[in-house]
Amino acid sequence: MQFGVFSIGDVTPDPTTGRKPTEHERIKATVEIAKKAEEVGLDVFAIGQHHNPPFVAPANPPILMAHIAAQTERILLSTATTLITTTDPVRIAEDYAYAQHLTNGRVDLTMGRGNTGPVYPWFGKDIRAGIPLAVENYALLWRLWREENVDWKGRFRTELQGFTATPRPLDDVPPFVWHGSIRSPEIAEQAAYYGDGFFHNNIFWNKGHTGRMVDLYRERFEHYGHGTADQAIVGLGGQVFMRHNSQDAVREFRPYFDNAPVYGGGPSLEEFTDMTPLTVGTPEQVIEKTLSFAEYAGHYQRQLFLIDHAGLPLKTVLEQIELLGEEVVPVLRKEVAARQPETTPAPPTHELLKQRRVEGKDPIPGGAAAADQ
Repeated sequence: MQFGVFSIGDVTPDPTTGRKPTEHERIKATVEIAKKAEEVGLDVFAIGQHHNPPFVAPANPPILMAHIAAQTERILLSTATTLITTTDPVRIAEDYAYAQHLTNGRVDLTMGRGNTGPVYPWFGKDIRAGIPLAVENYALLWRLWREENVDWKGRFRTELQGFTATPRPLDDVPPFVWHGSIRSPEIAEQAAYYGDGFFHNNIFWNKGHTGRMVDLYRERFEHYGHGTADQAIVGLGGQVFMRHNSQDAVREFRPYFDNAPVYGGGPSLEEFTDMTPLTVGTPEQVIEKTLSFAEYAGHYQRQLFLIDHAGLPLKTVLEQIELLGEEVVPVLRKEVAARQPETTPAPPTHELLKQRRVEGKDPIPGGAAAADQ
């Protein structure tokens, strides 16, 4: 399993000091977080895509990916969201292929619709068409990465005639794609149709809902003939805050939880930790709860933790990454390896995808039935 951290790039005042970082400070801190993640042995750093305050997650994530790649050697760089609805598929195809070359294949993407209504009209789109946009735009992106002369006519963009996206993907292998969704079964269906990964960012949802979404994806993955349900590629989100004494962790994190825009005024910290993957406590408690995710999601390939939100200062975030890398992830790796059956698929990497391409094992949209048509 791959373990990593993701950021949504929020610029939030620290409720314990009242200080709000500048955009410049927050952007530079994001780079330090990614570098620290590699330093302590994590596998993945992922960043969201935003176009609106209070976020400074990049509007064009490949810029940040390339910058981080130049300062790291191993860590895989992903997106916590690539806005497939409001970003032109041609731009996605070309920008991420370019980043793929610059990073020597250390790039993959999580497609998402975005849930900020005002962003859609900024790019000439209608949020009410979010699902159709996601479906049509990804259908075009899939072809742009695999065909050199694309003719295209759809509902949402100018038609293309004999168009070739450049540069072509590294080694003729497109970046791996996860389809991210919290609540939309149509996106789980889309991931299954293409034989892609499904990432359920379950940071606000209870395990019953998450389990149902993952089960739907697995069932449809098998339906389309990409493999058995337990061979589907699944990723999960999570949130943690750790100290070696659980009471210290709760006491320190509570003001951040109570004042964060995404939490404040809702369930209490105790209720939220009971209902969702949020774990506030010791490294041992994080290990125990993270291992429990397999009870409702099955054996899966990627676990990402949100650790830098709600105004937490950089020093604290880096301490959290150290705890993840030194005390949590080594135990999780050992326990997951012991519990997973040998048939559980390996996490996707560029080298693995390249091998599958050589062996003629690339997934076909719609599976074997579609290939016979």
